[in-house]
Amino acid sequence: MKAFVVYESMHGNTEAIARAVAEGLAIGFEVTVADVRAMPVVGDTDLLVVGAPAHAFSVGPYRTRAVATWHGMAELRVREVGLREYLGCSPWLPQVRAAAFDTNLDKPSLPGSAARMADRRLRVLGCSMVAAAQSFHLVGITGPLVDGEFDRARRWGGTLADTMCPVLPM
Repeated sequence: MKAFVVYESMHGNTEAIARAVAEGLAIGFEVTVADVRAMPVVGDTDLLVVGAPAHAFSVGPYRTRAVATWHGMAELRVREVGLREYLGCSPWLPQVRAAAFDTNLDKPSLPGSAARMADRRLRVLGCSMVAAAQSFHLVGITGPLVDGEFDRARRWGGTLADTMCPVLPM
């Protein structure tokens, strides 16, 4: 089985989570990990996992990424294409199972979620969601990840793999 993990990352935290999820998925999948800026073509895949940092309490539009680069919070290269644009031009994906995650501040009082927005967009594209949208937490706006989040992401990837490829009793 094939899995495709597509991520948007400004400071490397979301990329780290994407790679951890891919490690967990590797127990049952051949996994490809791709930066959204490459506009990767999903193609023949059994599972699509997408992830992005939360900007303005959702998947950030171009303007929020641009503001972050103007304020020196991110490299200039990240503002061109993000997950919002990628999903906005994706084809109909009715045979694809999917899951979404985000990275955001460890503050329960903050509204919104990039993962929930991505989840809704994937459903509109015809995907069948295999798990609830998942958030992984950061200590500050630019990181680092809260202790244990990398391991939790790896376990979540393993759970996704188990959901798609359950072990049959002997």
